[in-house]
Amino acid sequence: MAIGHELLNVPMGDMIRQMAFAIADAQLDLDESSARVAEMMSGYRVLRDADGNLVDATGKASATPVYVDTRVTFGRDAANKPEKLSMMELGFTPTFYQFIETVIEVKIAIRVTRERAYDTKEQTKSNQYRLRSSNGLKVTTTTVDASYSSKYGYSAEGSSLLRTKLVPVPPPPVLEERIRRMFEQNDKPPTP
Repeated sequence: MAIGHELLNVPMGDMIRQMAFAIADAQLDLDESSARVAEMMSGYRVLRDADGNLVDATGKASATPVYVDTRVTFGRDAANKPEKLSMMELGFTPTFYQFIETVIEVKIAIRVTRERAYDTKEQTKSNQYRLRSSNGLKVTTTTVDASYSSKYGYSAEGSSLLRTKLVPVPPPPVLEERIRRMFEQNDKPPTP
């Protein structure tokens, strides 16, 4: 039988490769998002456009960083004035995420049918036809999609499954060390 051969025709390598690149792209986006959140939580963030380029307050390209104060008012200082603190000074830390496990499940339908063909080749003296038959085994594989599902009544629900697990991870140690030094040195960007 050629079922094993037909299974080899499923482009698993391409599917795995595409999924790996999609996860890598998603991980990069998650890391960039966490870095932006960390910047905002530090008390100041730099204005950028959607591509990450520096912009001024009007949204035009800028060579000089423009800082936006993201501190929150929390409590009062010794002079009874409202005190502005960063979220990190209040104990918040940015959350980072990481993909740790991915599963691909693909279901295909394999049909094995036996075909029998007859053809007439010669007429005998008594007006009877001799039939020649040929037996052949035909193996067909079909991916389970909406068309196949509706035609053959196969439920396509969950016919392809991509499952990935995303978990929060602690901030990178270098970032934590930088935050500690920032608080020790009161290292803040210029006030806007």
